[in-house]
Amino acid sequence: MGKAGRFACIFTPMAMTIASLICLVIVLSGQAYNKSEVSRGLYFFKADTSAFKNNPENVLDHLPEGVTPNNDLVKAMQGAASSGNMRDIYQVGFWNYCEADLKDGKEENWHCTDRENYFWFNPFAVWKLENTSIQAAFPDDFKNGIEAYEKVSKWMFISYMLALVLTIAEVLVGISAIFSRWGSLITTIISTAQTLFIIAAASTSTALYGSLISIFRTVLDPYNIEASWSARMLSILWIGVAFSIGSGFFWLISVCCCSGKSGHKKVIVEKTPYTYERVASPYMGASGNNAHPMQPMGHSTAGSAYEPYRGQHV
Repeated sequence: MGKAGRFACIFTPMAMTIASLICLVIVLSGQAYNKSEVSRGLYFFKADTSAFKNNPENVLDHLPEGVTPNNDLVKAMQGAASSGNMRDIYQVGFWNYCEADLKDGKEENWHCTDRENYFWFNPFAVWKLENTSIQAAFPDDFKNGIEAYEKVSKWMFISYMLALVLTIAEVLVGISAIFSRWGSLITTIISTAQTLFIIAAASTSTALYGSLISIFRTVLDPYNIEASWSARMLSILWIGVAFSIGSGFFWLISVCCCSGKSGHKKVIVEKTPYTYERVASPYMGASGNNAHPMQPMGHSTAGSAYEPYRGQHV
């Protein structure tokens, strides 16, 4: 297998690595650009407070059956809504969150916060309730869940950054795999580490925001505050994980099966001067290319040749 075959062998893992990188970049771009509809459609967490905000005073009149109202919590939420600190829509991305108003079923007046490292969504700070007596009105389960979310979000950020850096390194080092199996081996090692971190990042973010949604639904859903996540975001994220696992497998195959060397080489032996070379005899059978065709013998024209056994005629 020559260089062309070697290139064909690593094309599949390289393509899958690039696909994984694209998926990762798309996930990280969610909510990063408020003017992009694609970016706005990608989020880990979404809170819709429009139903509560539009009618905060009568929220207790529409509680589901069997729900015991938390009057302190309702008053705290009503205070946030009446002060103008509550927007209709909140969408949380990797770097920041975006907020908008809902008018006639359309989301308008988008505003996104500045991007920052180790970002986490703090509803108390967003609603201007942090370190106030109103914050104490929230149930302990809600406050403890937010604190756990803050701590785990730091590990999630580190996992995503390491996965991104290792994916870029995998693409760059993978180019060297065209020329040797050593390049494939190094790329396979990097790919293994990258796969571990992207799985950790995807698992952490899925579990983390799944827990946050559960907390919001348990505590605030009875008061018409809905929480959800983007199925598109999760699909792209886990497709990227699948590409990463596949690329690692095919990188390993390229180490074992694709040598990059030609299977057939033409051997040319140079003839050394002053060495013995056998010459075929004309009385032996033809031997290879050195055989010379026998020339037919014609009748002799010499009539005076001596023939001892032939009778002499007078």
